[in-house]
Amino acid sequence: MVKKIAIYGKGGIGKSTTVSNMAAAYDKDTFVIGCDPKADTTRTLVGKRIPTILDTMKENKSPNLDEILYQGFNNTLCVEAGGPEPGVGCAGRGVIVAMKLLDKLSAFDSNPDLVIYDVLGDVVCGGFSVPLREEYADEVYIVTSGEYMSLYAANNIAKGIRKLNGKLGGIICNCRNVKDEVEIVSEFASLISSKVISVIPRSELVQQSEYNACTVLKMFPESDQADKYRELVDTIVNNDSFSTPTPLTMDEFESFFHKYVS
Repeated sequence: MVKKIAIYGKGGIGKSTTVSNMAAAYDKDTFVIGCDPKADTTRTLVGKRIPTILDTMKENKSPNLDEILYQGFNNTLCVEAGGPEPGVGCAGRGVIVAMKLLDKLSAFDSNPDLVIYDVLGDVVCGGFSVPLREEYADEVYIVTSGEYMSLYAANNIAKGIRKLNGKLGGIICNCRNVKDEVEIVSEFASLISSKVISVIPRSELVQQSEYNACTVLKMFPESDQADKYRELVDTIVNNDSFSTPTPLTMDEFESFFHKYVS
């Protein structure tokens, strides 16, 4: 059975790093679909930025699958939906167009064992609900740190998941070395009826790998950081515990966060 998951989180929180390293750590057939307009999810898997579906379709309205689908590290299949220039057009349009084209070209007929959607979670646009709304993804995981805006975005994502009747599989704490970070994120997860499934430490190995357009798994395969990503993807692949999130009201969120900064 194909495992189809969507990874959501605030822009810049480390979603793409998490997704690419998860894919690199998984030894079965994996398909990564970048739904972030920055189109950088697959850079470290392929070793360069790949053309997005939107950009390709500007030149060719009916591209072939081999014009949009690239093979990355560990035989991972990679696609970038793409998006408009900042401030121009709907950022979610690329997601909608990409999914329609991938369906038309039977891109999923290869029957990958794991499909991962990397979805930006702080853009208010219907296009970003596509993986859940159209049932491309069966499970959702939220990446957050212990920072205010990251958790604020995570709470908003939880609202969207609840509205779409999505299944929340857990919270990934991508550390920024905030004081009491794991405690903060763990309490937040509990308050929204979820749990922390992984704590990814902040590591200079991530930056070094990304400078070289590589995953940590490729550049530092024997590192503790690489093992963290292996543990994460194993946890997700074997997870069968899900919840309907109970997002906090704004007052509840402020009250929760205030006690850690007072």
